[in-house]
Amino acid sequence: MDLTVVTYVIYLLISIGLTIWVARTLSRNGRVFIGDVLQGNEKLADAVNQLLVVGFYLVNIGFVTLYLRSSEEVETARGLFEALSVKLGVVLLVLGVMHLGNVWVLNKMRRRGIMERQQTPPVAPQGWTAPAGA
Repeated sequence: MDLTVVTYVIYLLISIGLTIWVARTLSRNGRVFIGDVLQGNEKLADAVNQLLVVGFYLVNIGFVTLYLRSSEEVETARGLFEALSVKLGVVLLVLGVMHLGNVWVLNKMRRRGIMERQQTPPVAPQGWTAPAGA
């Protein structure tokens, strides 16, 4: 059996599995941030969350498939492990960067939502409130 093909199969299985795991984790935990930003609009939060997950899948699985090709033939078990370690290491780094990017964007959205809520006056500009001691 050709070890290069075995390397490709193992690489694809692990890389796609990791991508799915990270996307599900981001989806589950990121929804809280999105719900907070959208001030409880659950339907919109679910839609935005789903769009982010689809984008995450497209970018990462696209990268995984583009990075599949190897310039060297894998002829030994040692070569298989070395090729896998390099390929999976790069995929893990890309997933980590994408994860941090998603967390950064979600945090930025959340902070903007908090700032907008703090700028909203408690009383309409034309209205008034009674003095506190009255």
